[in-house]
Amino acid sequence: MIKIYNRKTMEYETEKVAAGGFMKYLYGTATGRVGLEFLLKRKICSVLTGIVCNMGISKGKIDKFIDGYHIDMSECCENTRDFKSFNHFFTRRLKPYARPFSNDAGLLLSPGDGRLRAWADINIDKLVQVKGISYSLKELIDDNELAWRFQGGICLVLRLAPVDYHRFHFIDSGVCTHTRKIKGSYYSVNPMALNSIPKVFCRNKREYSILHSDNFGDVLYIEVGATSVGSIVQTYTPDATVTRGNEKGYFKFGGSTVILLLQKGSAVIDEDILTHTEADCEVRVLAGEAIGRKANIKE
Repeated sequence: MIKIYNRKTMEYETEKVAAGGFMKYLYGTATGRVGLEFLLKRKICSVLTGIVCNMGISKGKIDKFIDGYHIDMSECCENTRDFKSFNHFFTRRLKPYARPFSNDAGLLLSPGDGRLRAWADINIDKLVQVKGISYSLKELIDDNELAWRFQGGICLVLRLAPVDYHRFHFIDSGVCTHTRKIKGSYYSVNPMALNSIPKVFCRNKREYSILHSDNFGDVLYIEVGATSVGSIVQTYTPDATVTRGNEKGYFKFGGSTVILLLQKGSAVIDEDILTHTEADCEVRVLAGEAIGRKANIKE
């Protein structure tokens, strides 16, 4: 069972995990771990899944997925019948009003839909995966000098479940560098996996870039692939000016994670998010939702 805090209702919800029983078997049993290590974590498995999800025959799964996970299709730009494949549906675009990004320069906004955890005053050598399991930013991005720039800053980890909107956005205006890609495996990033596989984010396929933002200093964007994610697609133009809310990219089918690092003194995270993170509980957020503010902005 995965407990999620809903900020809007101020109630706790239980996340319905896609293939939850299978996930428990993979990450919770010795025989499951054998299959995971020898096949399912490997690129070939994700490539084959991607091929199937791009085929027209995969359209047959769309209606069942929408009904099973109560996805609000009124927000979507396309009609259900217009999707050419399951991946076309999975990477769906939303109408602009569905995920507005405030022009208030003092607000720190979520880059996407998902389940958020946040830490302030971080030690870059001991970033929290879950309680009792840590990893290093230097190992995550393979760049010691860059990692040290975020010592004492903020770490945001946004987990996108398969049911979520899978496009991610710029949290502020500015200029974003080119993307560096790091090869890796394809472990799941849901809490069952995070509690059983050390340093998952450092093991998985990932990409990173730096947004030189207008209001929050340098923001390190790290996109992490996961089980069945065939591609992380970057849609922005490197070294060109971007506007707050512009699309940065999207994930193809599977679970995935966006990690943001902000420098010390740049922002303050909302207390409810920090409190629930400390209690090992993720917080449900939407793209464009306020999750904090500039450090020099008073409440």
